[in-house]
Amino acid sequence: MSNPNLVFSWPLRVYYEDTDLSGVVYHANYLKFFERARTEWLRALGCSQEQLRHEVQVVFTVSRIEVTFRSPARLDDELEATVAVTELKRASLVLTQELRLRHDAKRLLASAEVRVASVDAASFKPTALPPLFRDRAGVAGVDHR
Repeated sequence: MSNPNLVFSWPLRVYYEDTDLSGVVYHANYLKFFERARTEWLRALGCSQEQLRHEVQVVFTVSRIEVTFRSPARLDDELEATVAVTELKRASLVLTQELRLRHDAKRLLASAEVRVASVDAASFKPTALPPLFRDRAGVAGVDHR
């Protein structure tokens, strides 16, 4: 992951509803965990999704996601999901995300690279990232093309 000082972290817990019959998190639910962390990251930046939609008519949509599964999360596990910006362009950004056990940060459960596009809330056509968001999400050493 990129600069650890620029990594957002969000705690999660695995509930029964997240698991399959064996008590292991169903693979699609990792996407939900990553989404929750991205949503809380936006809130922490002061740019909630609803605020962006209502105030600047911009919504974010995932245009690509690649997930690598390494180790299973299980019922009642306490997890830590992270978000870090690795690329910031005019109308999109790339985020690196990781999911780890809270009590064993060395144990990587899953990682993802997520491309998020900025689109007009009405037309869903690409539009520039809002300046407020760009200023708050921008990080030194990140490709800003």
